[in-house]
Amino acid sequence: MDDDVRVLHMAAFAAEPGGGNPAGVVPDASALSDERMQHIAAELGYPESAFVVDPAVGGDPRRARLRYFSPGAEIPFCGHATIATAVWFAGERGPGEFTFETNVGPVVIATAEADGRITASFTSVDPELRDLDVRVQAELLGLLGLSEEDLDPRLPLRESFAGNWHPIVAIRDQAVFDAFSFDPLAMRELMDARGWTGTVTVVHALSDAADEFDARNLFPVGAITEDPATGSAAASLGAYLRAIGAVAPPARLTIRQGRHVGRPSILRVEIPVEGGITVTGTAEITD
Repeated sequence: MDDDVRVLHMAAFAAEPGGGNPAGVVPDASALSDERMQHIAAELGYPESAFVVDPAVGGDPRRARLRYFSPGAEIPFCGHATIATAVWFAGERGPGEFTFETNVGPVVIATAEADGRITASFTSVDPELRDLDVRVQAELLGLLGLSEEDLDPRLPLRESFAGNWHPIVAIRDQAVFDAFSFDPLAMRELMDARGWTGTVTVVHALSDAADEFDARNLFPVGAITEDPATGSAAASLGAYLRAIGAVAPPARLTIRQGRHVGRPSILRVEIPVEGGITVTGTAEITD
């Protein structure tokens, strides 16, 4: 690791000690080239890392410019690294509202402190939903070892966007959800071909009201196969549920993730009648 670059090792959305999604946060990356940021992200090996390329846009300490890198490439947006960065900012600059300028547009983050712990909530850009070509559906299900009969008939397969495009696959049976597997290299090829810069989001509804889900977010890059907690996917799932009429907004959603990779996480989602989706979580420095 570059000794002259300060890197915070953080975890966001932890449901218990040792849980959550790890992220690197570089509080001041204003002097770093694209190549150096990519090198740092690859060395860290976390699913994503956030680089604060302008810590105070226009001299405003409540406004910053962020870029996000996975170990393999720059990505437009990352929810858990945004939460981690916002928690650190709130600790340094005081709780309240921040605006992060990102490659998908400005993202507003509210932070608050209670009982000595800081929480952060980001509101996504305006979401979109689109159908998935039947041939792509068949290829995706084939890679997951699933059939149409394995899907939840209430929740059709779609692509949802709230910062990154995520295909959303809803599995009816808990045992099938827990047991499916996939070839990481083949999945990465499909994701790259489709421009899925986020994750493949596979969910199982834990309630008839569609207000609580188990989630597995597939993100094959390097040694990583699944993301322990995915803020952008949580926002995309909330947007998807609203768009297909599965929830009556305003609504709240709980997403449990990371159990399958030994890092239990929990994400809280607020679904308004219109506009961006709000995702809330915590973060802490791990070393």
